[in-house]
Amino acid sequence: MSNVEGSALKYQVDGGTHVGFFASDADAEGPRPGVIVVHERWGCNDFVRERARRLAEAGYAAFAVDMFGGGATADRPDQAAALMNGVLQDMETGTRRLQAAYDVLLERPEVDGERTAAIGYCFGGAMVLHMARIGMPLKAVVSFHGSLGSFRKPEPGSVKPRILICHGGADKMVSMDDLEAFRKEMDEARADYEVIVYDGALHGFTNPQATERGQKYGLPLAHDAEADAASWKAMLALFEKAL
Repeated sequence: MSNVEGSALKYQVDGGTHVGFFASDADAEGPRPGVIVVHERWGCNDFVRERARRLAEAGYAAFAVDMFGGGATADRPDQAAALMNGVLQDMETGTRRLQAAYDVLLERPEVDGERTAAIGYCFGGAMVLHMARIGMPLKAVVSFHGSLGSFRKPEPGSVKPRILICHGGADKMVSMDDLEAFRKEMDEARADYEVIVYDGALHGFTNPQATERGQKYGLPLAHDAEADAASWKAMLALFEKAL
C-alpha cells in the first residue's frame, strides 16, 4: 500500500508566484523518478492533481505545474483561451516557466534528478513537446491529446527524451494532418518517438469532465474511458523502459 501525500507547492518565476502541486509516496525510500505534469488550458486544477497522485501511487514523484501563475484556473472556454494564449503568444516567458518548474522538481529530495520525465494534456502536451524540442534533459515525454505544432524546430539529434504521442482518432481540434507534420518533424530530428492513435476518441479523451464541457459549450470534446486507460498504461510502459 502506498501512502501518497500531496500538497500545494509555491514557487517563483520572473518575480511572480506560481502554485503547483507535488505528490509522492511518503513511505517510499530514497529518490525516485520525477515527473512534471502540465495541465490543459483549464489550468492546474483537480484533474491534473489527481494525475499527479496516480503517478505517486505508481512509484514516481510528480509535480503538477502552474503555467498561468497564481494558481489561475478557468471554467469557461473564453477564460481558458485567454490564459492559454497568454503563454502561447510569449513562449520566451513560457520557456522560462517550464525551466523553473523543472528546476523546482530537481530541488525536491524525493526526486532522482537523473531520471525525469514530463507529461502534458492538450495545451500541456504542446508544452512538454516544447521541452523535448529545446533539448531539456528529460528521459521521456508523453503528450495526451496535445497540440503538436512547433515553436522551435529541433536540430537533428537534439531531442533527448523518448516521446509518446497519445492521439484521438476522431480529434477535431488536432488533425491527422497535424499528426503527419509532427511525424515528419520528428523523423528529420531523428527523434525516438511513438504515436498511438485511439480509434473514435475525441479531443480531451483522458478527462472525465470533457463530455460535460463539450455538451455545455458545443465543443468537440469527450471522455473515452478505454482510450484513457490504454494511454495511461502506454505511458507507464514507456516509463518502465526509460526511467
